[in-house]
Amino acid sequence: MTAQTLPPVDTLIVVDVQSAFVTGDGAVPDAARLVDRTAGLLARARAAGALVVHLQNDGPPGAEDEPHTPGWELHHPVVPGPAEAVVRKPYDDGFRETGLGDLLAGHGTRAVAVCGVMSEMCVQATARTALERGYRVVVPFDAHATQDCPAVPGVADAVPAAVVSRVAAYALGSDAEVTAPAAAVSFTAPGASGDGVRGSAA
Repeated sequence: MTAQTLPPVDTLIVVDVQSAFVTGDGAVPDAARLVDRTAGLLARARAAGALVVHLQNDGPPGAEDEPHTPGWELHHPVVPGPAEAVVRKPYDDGFRETGLGDLLAGHGTRAVAVCGVMSEMCVQATARTALERGYRVVVPFDAHATQDCPAVPGVADAVPAAVVSRVAAYALGSDAEVTAPAAAVSFTAPGASGDGVRGSAA
């Protein structure tokens, strides 16, 4: 798909773009690219009046994303207002035991773009539940990232992070749109996204 043919989405979900994962020694490979792509998505979503949701992972005590530590902080500034929200989450799936489902339903969301980290964990889990709830789901291939998968001696070689990310997205199946770059994703306000919508949330 191209920027001319990809139908717009009305909601952007930015998954766990927190300081621990995009800055310092613990940053994902090519974190600068991820930050650039997610910043671009945020700017276009806000300009179009789309709903913006920042998911913020609450790690366990001692983790790099333990709540209220520097690594837990969101990297992108949040713009206060009725169309932008932060949803804290204790699990990979942003819908599990959070208010995300009610938030999307309350805004009339029909189609979401999902970006952020980590590709095979929180990004995939959140996108999969969005699919199960009937949303159209776009996962732009250059706007999510993860760490390299380490080798297991005698079992498997190391897997580069870029490969892990692509496999994680494709594992969502044919219902998700995973081949479009972030630049091809356009936005509209909730309630105005008609074309390409799979259904409404259950």
